[in-house]
Amino acid sequence: MAAEPVLLAERKITTVEMHTGGEPVRIVTVGYPALAGHSLLDKRRDALTHHDSLRRLLMYEPRGHADMYGAVIVEPDHPEADFAVLFLHNEGYSTMCGHAVIALGRWAVDSGRVPAREPETVVNIQCPCGLVRAVVAVENGRAGAVRFRSVPAFAFARQAMIATPDWGPVELDIAYGGAFYAVLAADGIGLELDAGSLRALRDAGEAITQAAAAQIPLEHPDDSDLGFLYGTIFTDGRDAFEEAASRNVCVFAGRQVDRSPTGSGVTARIAVQWTRGEIALGQPRAFESITGAVFTATAVEETTVGHHRAVVVEVSGKAHYSGEACFTLEPDDPLGEGFLL
Repeated sequence: MAAEPVLLAERKITTVEMHTGGEPVRIVTVGYPALAGHSLLDKRRDALTHHDSLRRLLMYEPRGHADMYGAVIVEPDHPEADFAVLFLHNEGYSTMCGHAVIALGRWAVDSGRVPAREPETVVNIQCPCGLVRAVVAVENGRAGAVRFRSVPAFAFARQAMIATPDWGPVELDIAYGGAFYAVLAADGIGLELDAGSLRALRDAGEAITQAAAAQIPLEHPDDSDLGFLYGTIFTDGRDAFEEAASRNVCVFAGRQVDRSPTGSGVTARIAVQWTRGEIALGQPRAFESITGAVFTATAVEETTVGHHRAVVVEVSGKAHYSGEACFTLEPDDPLGEGFLL
């Protein structure tokens, strides 16, 4: 196995900093090495095996924090893709990230990576889960709100019971929206979806994710690399169709809390609601995060994934810029490669 690269002061990584609903998106624009492998999942494995020091450097303190999130632009292998992306967080590499797709769609148009066309520009982004089509609103050459259609979503397990050491038996659904999530109502285990309950939500989310992953084997018909439980989504239990926003909080990557409503998470929630008959095709649902940010999600097309009934979901939201950065590492910095407290 080749050694991980050492990033010296002479070598710099530049980024564009954005957020979607308060959830950060650190887009790496210059300085990340070329990745080996033909497919994007091959490149994802190469990043983990040979370049994981760069993920830690960009996501961890002192440049980031435990809830940081990032995106690395790489060469696509899908013939329709404008570019491909690897998603980074404190624990590893996501297979899908809706809040990052929303930010990347706007950035791609504003940066000229994809030529702007008014009133809408299509940006095709290859994610590890598959091709995601983003449609970016453009006015006077500037990008605005974004909506995207991800890979087909489906309910994998409904009303599954798992045993947890601290919360007793817990009933939940597991659904795929580009990544697999456990989904359950927060009040079912006595929790509330507010900032004052964040520590308890983090602890419960991690415990439930670990227990469900151990007790419910997951598999995705398209690729074994997709068959893992990414996180747990706590909801307010309001799943039937209504115009008012339903709140949810996603806990993933070892107690990381998504500040946005979670694009792949609301995609998974729509899949569950549609499978249960609680919503119909074409009925938009609004989903609110703990910051008050809102995504709109709509089931737009019925399909199948293997033997699973599935649905294509369209998610809408908006991202904003927060700055630009240039990162270096001095060779004698004992903490510069990253740490988490």
